[in-house]
Amino acid sequence: MAADAALARLVDQVCSARAQRSLLDIRGGGTKAFYGEAAQGEPLDVRPLAGISSYEPTELVVTVRAGTPLAELEAALADQGQCLPFEPPHFGAAGGVAGGTVGGMVAAGLAGPARAAVGGVRDYLLGATLLDGRGQVLSFGGQVMKNVAGYDVSRVLAGSMGILGVICEVSLKVLPRPVATATLRFELDAGAAIRRVNEWSGRPLPISASAWWDGLLVLRLAGEAAAVDAAQRELGGEPVPPELAAGFWAGLRDHRDEYFVAAQAAVEQGASLWRLSLPQVAPPLVLSGSAAAAGNGPHEGPAPGAPAEPMLIEWGGAQRWLCSRLPAAQVRAAAQAAGGHAVLFRARDKSAGVFAPLPEPLLRIQRELKAAFDPDRIFNPGRLYPQL
Repeated sequence: MAADAALARLVDQVCSARAQRSLLDIRGGGTKAFYGEAAQGEPLDVRPLAGISSYEPTELVVTVRAGTPLAELEAALADQGQCLPFEPPHFGAAGGVAGGTVGGMVAAGLAGPARAAVGGVRDYLLGATLLDGRGQVLSFGGQVMKNVAGYDVSRVLAGSMGILGVICEVSLKVLPRPVATATLRFELDAGAAIRRVNEWSGRPLPISASAWWDGLLVLRLAGEAAAVDAAQRELGGEPVPPELAAGFWAGLRDHRDEYFVAAQAAVEQGASLWRLSLPQVAPPLVLSGSAAAAGNGPHEGPAPGAPAEPMLIEWGGAQRWLCSRLPAAQVRAAAQAAGGHAVLFRARDKSAGVFAPLPEPLLRIQRELKAAFDPDRIFNPGRLYPQL
């Protein structure tokens, strides 16, 4: 009944905002307030709409309300030896609010170190309930993969930044936690690390994550114990103690790692933190004038002879982080020339636009989606693109 009352209040707030033509800023834990364009409108707090609606561990499916703390959901899954395999980040609390929510996880669409191996948020989103701009509660998808047919609207919500409506409830596919894990490190330059990881990825090895920074490639293996042991013997490298490895991967996921701490300090001084999405095999980008964060990665001291490099490279080369004072046009041009795009992840000045500009045909589709779900443009206007 509490969930019904919370949903009824949200519906009333949306209908009132529509009647008054006022704007709403959909909020959960507030941990991703830095991400995307500036928020506009009155806060619409979804945290009262919380709780796990149903969980079938044997079916590997959980249905959970959007205001549920992400930490609470992950704790319930861990009790059954299961997890969200895409490793959603747990960013720091904002405004005194502790922790992000499930709705924010889906709306932001961000994933952690395992993304390249297992897929992202939308790959595990089976169904969703959405409160649209007309005050209607709509349901999409289902609770099993076979129910997902045609144009799957629920997956469009992943990464939508709340511009289509209020995510009320989602059904997610979950997976068992790996039986065994191991982390190895190798002293390599950026080019050699990218080549090596892509070569290994073409072989039947249980690679679940990779990260390169400051002359050091860190590789995580996960799966059955026999497969992990065999891969360790085959790959070599230096084993990382489990406690140090766990802290490193969690820090990388949550941006508490030294690189991101230094980058955030640089952002406060006027630099920008860029997230580059590139083809995995793209060679290292060399951008003159970069002001990258520097640090040691998951080891006690700097790797011998390892130069300070401008980027942290994840996902086998597909995701690269750059902290720089370079003009946005230069960064985006370099990413485009390499076959990818760049997102302004953190910055004090976002006048250059956060997300990569869309070609007109794609922008038209985005406008039509916005008009279909939120005809009066009351939800998070401009948070994804100023035109939406």
